[in-house]
Amino acid sequence: MWPKWLAKLRWWGLNMPITVQIPTALRRHTAGVGSIQCAATNLDQLFSVLDEKFPDLRPHLRDEKGQVRRFLNIYVNEEDIRFLGGPSYAFQEGDEVLLVPSIAGGA
Repeated sequence: MWPKWLAKLRWWGLNMPITVQIPTALRRHTAGVGSIQCAATNLDQLFSVLDEKFPDLRPHLRDEKGQVRRFLNIYVNEEDIRFLGGPSYAFQEGDEVLLVPSIAGGA
């Protein structure tokens, strides 16, 4: 159930609620939080919400110029956001966003 204030925003057609899944690799920057619900309408707003809520996460999402990190993959409802319009994609009510950092390594 959505909070009452969020339901009012939905009724007025403003800021549809989405769920953001934060993978284990990034949770050390979110105090262990694995998901949040927010009312961002696009990727820039989502990152602003995450910046405010989890300041330690910011350098893992954006580079020094404010651009999405090269090795951060973003999925909306299991579809790569790059194929949905990239950062300009407008989130829809109920979207599930997954942030996936590319992790490399080996011997």
